[in-house]
Amino acid sequence: MSGRKLTAKITGVGKALPEKRLTNADLEKMVETTDAWITQRVGIRERRIVAPGEYTSHLAIRAAQDALAMSGLPADQIDMILVATSTPDMVYPSVACLVQKALGTVHAGVLDISAACTGFIYGASLAWGMIKAGLMKNVLVIGAEVNSSIVNWKDRDTCILFGDGAGAAIFSAHHSDTDGVLSMKLGGDGSFDELLYLPNSGCREFPEATGRHIKMQGNEVFKQAVRNMSECAVCVLDRAGLSSQDVSLLIPHQANTRIIEAVAKRLDIPSEKVFVNIGDYGNTSAATIPIALCEAVEQGRLNKGDVLVIDAFGAGLTWGALAMRWA
Repeated sequence: MSGRKLTAKITGVGKALPEKRLTNADLEKMVETTDAWITQRVGIRERRIVAPGEYTSHLAIRAAQDALAMSGLPADQIDMILVATSTPDMVYPSVACLVQKALGTVHAGVLDISAACTGFIYGASLAWGMIKAGLMKNVLVIGAEVNSSIVNWKDRDTCILFGDGAGAAIFSAHHSDTDGVLSMKLGGDGSFDELLYLPNSGCREFPEATGRHIKMQGNEVFKQAVRNMSECAVCVLDRAGLSSQDVSLLIPHQANTRIIEAVAKRLDIPSEKVFVNIGDYGNTSAATIPIALCEAVEQGRLNKGDVLVIDAFGAGLTWGALAMRWA
């Protein structure tokens, strides 16, 4: 092992989804929309919504417990907990602290990450970097959201899109020249901050906004998402010495089927190599990729030696991608 590079591989995954399903038929009774329009425009049939008294930390803990069980690691072997979320239970203590308390990961550092829908990839990249530097051996990365708490249920342009859920993955030290995490790319552009934002969610007041609800310019977000996700995926493949023809599975952020299809087309990756589950859950923001990753493992879509690319885009604007060869 001494001659091999130190990298990271995924040793456990997990997910947590609320029991309540909110279907398009349900939304037809709440706002002026139709099942046919939602399905055609964004590809969502239903989404999950938390029960009263169920918060982001509850979902994060359940997903983390499943990932820990799959990894076979004792809780005290987790060195760091990173939770990507835009909907924490509170500003502090962090969701990561609450997860640590529940898991009993007594030696773990704890940190919440604010990068919107790209948050899990930011967390995964940080985990890889800390492991590659030899600073840590096992890092738990979670994406968890209760988007139903920040959606305006009278705004048909946004309320149809979002759902609640959590996913988790454990990144562990791995010595290899051929597999594990191969490359990453993170990006952002704050000059587009007004395209997608959450007013009245911090110390700044937005007099023109009523309440704490997602504000989005959908058409512009669409254009930026397709361009930056495509370029990011090309970049990580190039850094890994690979091409799109080498990709076994692409897991893109589950925001809109049209975005997913446009990105796959630009990358020349056939639909059978693209993981899509947005129809069942909607856009769960930072949780979409780890939930999809967990389901890909459950469905046998990832085997040793497969090249996986995860790719996301979110408010900020932020974007990122990561390539790995499944170990």
